[in-house]
Amino acid sequence: MEKKPVKIVTIGGGSSYTPELMEGFIKRYDELPIKEIWLVDIEAGKEKLEIVGAMAQRMWDASPYDVKVHLTLDRREALKDADFVTTQFRVGLLNARIKDERIPFSYGMLGQETNGAGGIFKAFRTIPVILSIVEDMKELCPNAWLVNFTNPSGMVTEAVMKYGKWDRVIGLCNVPVGAMMAEPETIGTTLDKLIYKFAGLNHFHWHRVFDLDGTDVTGKIIDAMYEGKDSGIPANIHDIPFFKEQLKQMNLIPCGYHRYYYRQQEMLAHGLEEYNGIGTRGQQVKQTEAELFELYKDPNLNYKPEQLTKRGGTHYSDAACETIASIYANKNTHLVVTTKNNGAVPDLPADCAVEVSAHIGSAGALAIAFGPLEPAQRGWLQCMKNMELCVEEAAVTGDYGLALQAFILNPQIPSGENAKRVLDELLIAHKKHLPQFADKIAELEAAGVTVKDEIARDLD
Repeated sequence: MEKKPVKIVTIGGGSSYTPELMEGFIKRYDELPIKEIWLVDIEAGKEKLEIVGAMAQRMWDASPYDVKVHLTLDRREALKDADFVTTQFRVGLLNARIKDERIPFSYGMLGQETNGAGGIFKAFRTIPVILSIVEDMKELCPNAWLVNFTNPSGMVTEAVMKYGKWDRVIGLCNVPVGAMMAEPETIGTTLDKLIYKFAGLNHFHWHRVFDLDGTDVTGKIIDAMYEGKDSGIPANIHDIPFFKEQLKQMNLIPCGYHRYYYRQQEMLAHGLEEYNGIGTRGQQVKQTEAELFELYKDPNLNYKPEQLTKRGGTHYSDAACETIASIYANKNTHLVVTTKNNGAVPDLPADCAVEVSAHIGSAGALAIAFGPLEPAQRGWLQCMKNMELCVEEAAVTGDYGLALQAFILNPQIPSGENAKRVLDELLIAHKKHLPQFADKIAELEAAGVTVKDEIARDLD
């Protein structure tokens, strides 16, 4: 049976990542015949939407395919009869990320966009918005798939399932793709000669690797990591080596973000050095993004520029576009996604969200069983999942006490008076994006709470 051409909607279409997405769709057009693409943004992102939208159209015009790129600030107009909805938005734009980073750093804590206090607040801002998108989808495109790339991807995707009551959702991250693209070469082979198994949470997973005879080659890759070979660490993560003895003992390869937990002392020191010097990662990205949009304005540019790799989103299209193509064509491709656990990781509840290897086809993601983890990994995983569950509920309810519980649970936030101060300052800093906490914010303002960090305080 011939399938109809596809309508794709991208929420956050003015993102600098959009050319990466367009490149992926162009490469896969023969198996994913796109009829139209709608790029959606908000009024504050209108200029960027117009710049990147014009470039996206140039990319399609340079291809053999007749695809129209529509630009709109009206989300509902775009969602009508969509087949796939992708999300890549940032509530509060990059200024919000900089606040998430600088306020914790001002108290000597990690400031990072998906880990620690910053990651929690990104979820607080994002989850209500994604749930409002889901409500529109229920009305306007009830059969569409939601493919979420918005961070913190695991918590945002889980909130869609748990609070949005929407099962046609898959969460994505480029980190597993980066590992699978880089690691095979380190042991002199190719990806098609290896079998990967991932398990954990978004930005908190481990993986194991086998050859086609079923022989575990994880140890060989671990050895290669200490011979100076590229293991696919994202560009946005400071490359502090893991302790080799730890990796060899567990015979698992942690994701790049585990450095924030396994080498917390060194990662915090590096982050504080940047905070006190060249600026946080968000401040650096702001500069990179400005340079990218200057490139995007070039009327002759009709391909993804190499500079985009500096954003840390390399292989985004390999994750997002391949997921959509696999659902559309029922390819049953092996991909690493955030989906419902359903027993794949028995150390966590069956109905929670996990990031695991899965087969992707018309029914969505069918998670591949990984099996139980050893005590060290199980302890970390259960702590992180319960922290995430507290964050998600607080994002929906505005329960300040629950937000404080999440802070105290998070391994990146030393518990005590400073943790509460960071929580309160972040609430004040982000008040226009946190209506669910309005009463508590008013109470804090009446008590004279202000933001300590001058740069964060002065941002819009």
